[in-house]
Amino acid sequence: MKAGNPPDFAYTSNVSISQLHILDLVEDVTDVVDEAIAKYGAIMPGLNAAKTAQFDGRWKAIPLIGTTTGYYARGDKLKEKGIDPASLKTIVDRREAALAISGPDFYGWGFTPNQSGDGFGFLIAVVQAFGGHFTDEAGQVVTFDTPETVAAFEFLRETYDRNGKYAAMLPPGVESWNDTGNNEAYLAGQIGFTQNAFSIYAQAKRDNNPVYPNTLLLQAPAAINGDSRDGGNVGGWMTIFKGAPNVALAKELALNLLDPANFSKIAALGSVLFTPAYQNLWTPELLAAEPNLATIKQAVDVQDPFLGQSWPANPNAGVDAIRAQGVLEQSVGNVISGRMSPADAVKDAHNKMRDIFEEGGMPQP
Repeated sequence: MKAGNPPDFAYTSNVSISQLHILDLVEDVTDVVDEAIAKYGAIMPGLNAAKTAQFDGRWKAIPLIGTTTGYYARGDKLKEKGIDPASLKTIVDRREAALAISGPDFYGWGFTPNQSGDGFGFLIAVVQAFGGHFTDEAGQVVTFDTPETVAAFEFLRETYDRNGKYAAMLPPGVESWNDTGNNEAYLAGQIGFTQNAFSIYAQAKRDNNPVYPNTLLLQAPAAINGDSRDGGNVGGWMTIFKGAPNVALAKELALNLLDPANFSKIAALGSVLFTPAYQNLWTPELLAAEPNLATIKQAVDVQDPFLGQSWPANPNAGVDAIRAQGVLEQSVGNVISGRMSPADAVKDAHNKMRDIFEEGGMPQP
């Protein structure tokens, strides 16, 4: 961008649209989104798309893929132990089930706390399950240091204690896995529960891996108090950069990609990897291509979706900055390693988050 030669068009995933907007790097694409909605139906309500990419009523990115996090369980292992998957409502329920199905060379727990996309997603889900959160509802004040967050950290300390109750369910090295660790372990038939993008499921299906027919796709675990945490996210955005030489052609390309003549073919081949962000692109033919697509559609079609990592605030650049700097994973690492107590680690992380907000121009009380 600074060189004066920006690309016309980009597909972005796991990129902060808020930050792109604040830095004034992307074009207004409201006309494209409006046309897409007119042609292909409303954006799936469970995606929180407008809260992520609409600013002052103007769109700064075009939704392409509507997806959610995959929560996987080995159905055959649960059946062997007489565990009903429908009873596994919360992360606490799933921890007990993971321990129950563990045995020689098989480990129930496939969630890493290490700094990574998967690690962050798992850890913030645990914190929020106990009622903890990064900020207030306005997204302006850090509110991490609470008894609820400390309770979540205590849960994590107990879970990853190699000398404790749950040691038998922990795979070797799970504390230091990167984003491929749980993929490899699940596909090798070594773990019973994990969460991940749908690449695991798609690869198992493509390779005729024996874990594929034994994989259950579960809904997001409810909070400890029973509140729903269901919802989805836009797994792929299309953006047009400021100063691009061919803005009109880039907009035409975006609409061309969404045309069912193109999108439906890619979605059918991509199965769970390439699911629609628009209501009318969820056709009966697509849903028939893969039985677990119905579970994904349910998550992205929920009318009152969970806000995700920014909860209770709308998605915002401050929370994105916390994620980018790995504060959460580092603080949990301090607990698991024994360097800090849960209470001290939460307080330390809270102060670091305050510093991030202050540096970003959001003074803290």
